[in-house]
Amino acid sequence: MESVLLGAALVVTLVALLIVVLRRPGGPPPEPAPTEDERDAVRREAGEIRARAESDAEEIVRRAEEQARTHADGARAEQEEARQRRDEITTLREDVERRESRLAEREERLDTEARRLEERAARIEEAGRAQDERRTELDRLDEQRRAVLEQVAGMTADQARSELVAAIENQAKREAVLVTREIESAAREEGEKRARKIVTLAIQRVASEQTTESVVSVMHLPSDEMKGRIIGREGRNIRAFETTTGVNLIIDDTPEAVLLSCFDPVRREVGRLTLEKLVLDGRIHPQRIEEIYERSKTEVEDLCVRAGEDALVELGVTEMHPELIGLLGRLRYRTSYGQNVLKHLIESAHLAGVMAAELRLPVPLLKRCALLHDIGKALTHEVEGSHALIGAEIARRYGEDEEVVHAIEAHHNEVEVRTIEAVLTQAADGISGGRPGARRESLEAYVKRLERLEEIAKTNHEGVEKVFAMQAGREIRVMVKPDSVDDIQAQVIARDIAKRVESELTYPGQIRVTVVRESRATEFAR
Repeated sequence: MESVLLGAALVVTLVALLIVVLRRPGGPPPEPAPTEDERDAVRREAGEIRARAESDAEEIVRRAEEQARTHADGARAEQEEARQRRDEITTLREDVERRESRLAEREERLDTEARRLEERAARIEEAGRAQDERRTELDRLDEQRRAVLEQVAGMTADQARSELVAAIENQAKREAVLVTREIESAAREEGEKRARKIVTLAIQRVASEQTTESVVSVMHLPSDEMKGRIIGREGRNIRAFETTTGVNLIIDDTPEAVLLSCFDPVRREVGRLTLEKLVLDGRIHPQRIEEIYERSKTEVEDLCVRAGEDALVELGVTEMHPELIGLLGRLRYRTSYGQNVLKHLIESAHLAGVMAAELRLPVPLLKRCALLHDIGKALTHEVEGSHALIGAEIARRYGEDEEVVHAIEAHHNEVEVRTIEAVLTQAADGISGGRPGARRESLEAYVKRLERLEEIAKTNHEGVEKVFAMQAGREIRVMVKPDSVDDIQAQVIARDIAKRVESELTYPGQIRVTVVRESRATEFAR
């Protein structure tokens, strides 16, 4: 920039000197004086030269300024870049210093941790040596103790080991028995819970009415004068009636009523119907009694067949032999412990069907088994033997399947149970006969059964302290002495009592045996 300015100044100076020289008076002999035009031309030329010089100088100055600005901008850019580089270097230097500081701190911590680990390893090694010494000392003391024990006990370590193994074996057997009992108890509880659910559902879905009947029928008369006509001259009519029907006719002081008594319910119904028709007709004599009896007998037989058919329709059972249908209908007039047998069979069939549906078993087969399980009761007064075996023989004779026959003969365990159908038939029979209000028994028989239950629980059982028959004879609660009877023995007592009750008593439903073993601790504060 400075050199450019110096060059421009030099050019201007030379032009000025040239002008001065041209104007100086001394020197070589003057030429003739220029004319005015020449002077004007020189002035113009000088002006042009000056203008060109000034223009060149300005151009030079302008270029010099632009070059100077360019150099200045480049210098500033270089200066800014240098400053940025200095800042980056400063930042990197600070970052490196921080990292070095952190590395130094980490190395210091690692050194501290290494020293701590070395100290810990030293302590562990020292503890290991102490433990080895202690183990050696314990081995020595154990040898001494074993020698002393062998000397005191008078037997070797092998003998003592054998006795210990035997004791442990006995303890293991006892614990195994306890575990087995717990598993059996859990399985039994689960089974009972499942069975209780199925049975409860079946009972809830089958709501049958309670029935109480007896061996005596009451016949109401329009007036007491009819009693004399029934008796007849010198008792002729009443004797003919009893001889023809086989029903005892009891005429007492009861106003406008007579009693018909017979253990055969069908025969009693025929007698009742015969007497009812004789009373309505008004003509009572031996020949008329025989005529009415025959008609009543046919009518009752038709009613029996109709009752059997109605039971089959209600249950949806089909294709049964007509003789079996007639026998089923006869059970309409028979009772067991005050429960109508036909209604009991229908109720049992419904229960068996519900349980079979819950267990995914064939419902029609189970209904058939339960419906026919007491069919033998229709002939027990005519054929000797158990009604279960008689019923099985009848069912087999009239073409029933072997599953049905087996369920009939096994429902009282007179034949070993082999099928699930027989088990469900037993369950349905027990539920129908054991539900509250289904059956009744006399007060005397009830009291005797309770006394017998308590007697069975008390007899031949050591450690039994008290016995109570509860829940109307459906539960026996046995209190045992805790010092004489342990938990396993209590289970044995409960099972033994249950087996004896099953073998010695006849009862509807089931009886629970509960053995209570109570331990008490007593102290006195003084």
